[in-house]
Amino acid sequence: MKKYIYTVILILIGITTSQAQRMLPKQKGLEVNVGALSDDKIGNDYYINIGMTVNGKNGNYQLWALEYTHQYHDYKDLRIPQETYTAEGGYSFFLLGDASKNITLNAAITGVVGYESINRGEAMLYDGARIVSDDNFIYGAGGRLTFETYLSDHFVLVLHGRTKVIWGTDLKQFRPSAGIGLRFNF
Repeated sequence: MKKYIYTVILILIGITTSQAQRMLPKQKGLEVNVGALSDDKIGNDYYINIGMTVNGKNGNYQLWALEYTHQYHDYKDLRIPQETYTAEGGYSFFLLGDASKNITLNAAITGVVGYESINRGEAMLYDGARIVSDDNFIYGAGGRLTFETYLSDHFVLVLHGRTKVIWGTDLKQFRPSAGIGLRFNF
């Protein structure tokens, strides 16, 4: 008899949690993302991002994030590091999804500001060559397409492809990337 009671309780718990409301207005979330930069070479170029979301109406939300990007440029047998520290803010628009918002597809537009460092500020290399690109304050715009699915009432798995267009840099202006993240909704 206990087996049947436990089974019924588990089924009821499963039904109530799967029918929970998602993306309530003004609900906040903390998001952590990692990913790879989609450059000519894929390997040691990565980014780490931590952000906050604030849900709006109809599955839309604001997003605010801080990001660290690290990539290398090859010169002879040397790998020259490029590090970028950015802050971005923007708005994500609901495109597609099921009625209960368990699975959604969103598109976001963001503004980006930050600082870019090349070879940690050292312009002279070991062989006497000089790096002509300087460390710069950068600014720009970004866009991202995210596929989001709820793992539970509070945890959301986020897969995204994104790009940034950066001005104020001596390097590439167009910077695409792809990554995965986890959001915890409070």
